[in-house]
Amino acid sequence: MKALQKVSKFLSDYTSIVVIAIAVITFFVPGMMGWVNLQLFTDPVSNKFTCQSIIIGVIMFSMGLTLTTEDFKILAQRPFDICVGAIAQYLIMPFLALGLTKLLNLPDGIALGLILVGCCPGGVSSNIMSYLCGGDVAFSVGMTTVSTILSPVMTPFLVSFLASGTHISIKALPMLVSIVETVILPVALGFLLNYLFGKKKTFGELQKIMPGIAVLGLACVVGGVVSSQGAKFFESGVIIFVAVFLHNGLGYLLGYGAGRLVGMNTAKKRTIAIEVGMQNAGLATNLATTTAQFASTPESAIICAVSCTWHSISGTLLAGMFAFYDKCKKK
Repeated sequence: MKALQKVSKFLSDYTSIVVIAIAVITFFVPGMMGWVNLQLFTDPVSNKFTCQSIIIGVIMFSMGLTLTTEDFKILAQRPFDICVGAIAQYLIMPFLALGLTKLLNLPDGIALGLILVGCCPGGVSSNIMSYLCGGDVAFSVGMTTVSTILSPVMTPFLVSFLASGTHISIKALPMLVSIVETVILPVALGFLLNYLFGKKKTFGELQKIMPGIAVLGLACVVGGVVSSQGAKFFESGVIIFVAVFLHNGLGYLLGYGAGRLVGMNTAKKRTIAIEVGMQNAGLATNLATTTAQFASTPESAIICAVSCTWHSISGTLLAGMFAFYDKCKKK
């Protein structure tokens, strides 16, 4: 168990390297991660349930295992911070994505993918990044939790509303069902198990290996999309990478600005910047590849996959920059 915990810590500390390594290897050996896209069954609203869906569920389950009743008490005690965070999450990234699709004149399929990324909740690994950069971890967990709980309603609604300009018809119900299946139910199950068994020593030891499993899950999601879409990554030219870079970078900047606007301290400003800028692009990738209505726009999955990889890299870099700044300031 101790060995597994050490491996888990290593994977958590080097998330971006692990994700990049899997993506690069899969790009040259696509068959290695082909199993991720294996379809298991189809649900009543025609969403494909694949191995990737299971992996997303495991990642969200690992998040649920970290939640306690104390976390929800903290949310209740800090309504202003959480409200600002939720509003920033579901205003900045969705509308920033829409603005970039217009500014860069993105093709409809790629525009839809960027909007989908923007409308997803905050990424799970953002909590790790907040910890590494001296942010407010309780605030980070609270923002991720609230944005995830709101996602079955907010993500389908915002995508349907904002994607109307892409001339692609998007219905909210299939996305809502998919998010409930792969996000809400696993998070709820993880929280329930933590509530029932959280004080047991063995359970606590098992919890310590979950971050590593989540990182491997994220790497597998990226690998699965690279396996199916990697050959098309460069067909759309450099514009797809420019769009992802601007969306993510401006998200960090505007998130930090939102914190500054309402007078948050440094730790909270760093946290809201990371929470807003780092999206759950793994969820976006899963929606783009398994929800029936996205079948006509396979290129949507490409920009989701690029976002999934880049957000992990940039989040690590930003957390490192904040930590380095603090170190220099102490000297």
